[in-house]
Amino acid sequence: MSNPGPAVGLWSYETLVHAVAGAVGSVTAMSIFFPLDTARIRLQVDESRKSKSTPVILAEIAKEEGILSLYRGWFPVISSLCCSNFVYFYTFNTLKKLASAGPGRPRPSIDLLMGVVSGAVNVILTTPMWVVNTRLKLQGAKFRNEDLRQTHYTGIFDAFYRIISDEGVGTLWNSVLPSLILVFNPAVQFMFYEAMKRKAGNGGRAITSAEIFVIGAVAKAIATTATYPLQTVQAILRFGQYKGDGKGGAFASLRNVVYLLMDRIRKHGALGLYKGLEAKLLQTVLTAALMFVVYEKITTATFKVMRMNKAMKH
Repeated sequence: MSNPGPAVGLWSYETLVHAVAGAVGSVTAMSIFFPLDTARIRLQVDESRKSKSTPVILAEIAKEEGILSLYRGWFPVISSLCCSNFVYFYTFNTLKKLASAGPGRPRPSIDLLMGVVSGAVNVILTTPMWVVNTRLKLQGAKFRNEDLRQTHYTGIFDAFYRIISDEGVGTLWNSVLPSLILVFNPAVQFMFYEAMKRKAGNGGRAITSAEIFVIGAVAKAIATTATYPLQTVQAILRFGQYKGDGKGGAFASLRNVVYLLMDRIRKHGALGLYKGLEAKLLQTVLTAALMFVVYEKITTATFKVMRMNKAMKH
């Protein structure tokens, strides 16, 4: 068997560094801003809960269910996020390395394509984890909508087992269609992030942490606002309370997505599609911005150590 050579080994190692840094950055940021995600998902799933400012929603949840309820489902969400971002960053940076090895300069269209492919791989591999953590996150919640039923899982593995035995293995991929469409969210985010980062670092200028934070925040805000209605549908389908017409297949999934969007508009008007957007923007923008700062710091420090080790060996 031929030796792949040091270049391929270094390539794989660098890609792994990007993947680990992305996972660590996302977990760190999400842990800090987790209560904002709690407010967001309550507003998306519970149609009867009035849309108020994020601090008011958080205060209501804490008063009714206790302060720790703001962190309910933290571990399964963080586990899913860690796996999800590892897969995304690994795939994205593998494609980025392949693209940089070819002719031509980096372009936003290439960044967008790499983001879409990375997102699709991520969705297919990690959707079951997100279905489970959505249910665990909402377990014990005091819903305003009386039609929503409580679930009683003892943990991640029990949730997996009972969903498969009671509802079928296909239920673990509920929301896969809107999730596949939503790959444009991180794809758009990374397209703007890479483009703004190239512009900020034009001429070899070092980019500061503050600039990375702002760039990451702007990129995520654009992507989140553009795709938020589908994120609401995604959350409803993951929770598993909406059963649709009982038919399977891609067309049935598409009908469910369209029905849920139109039903939201019919009941609450067009602005109903953006219920919970304030909490989502606060959570996702701050999380993404901090994640990129941690990610860039980890990769920069790691590659600096790698270069020092390489220089010492020579």
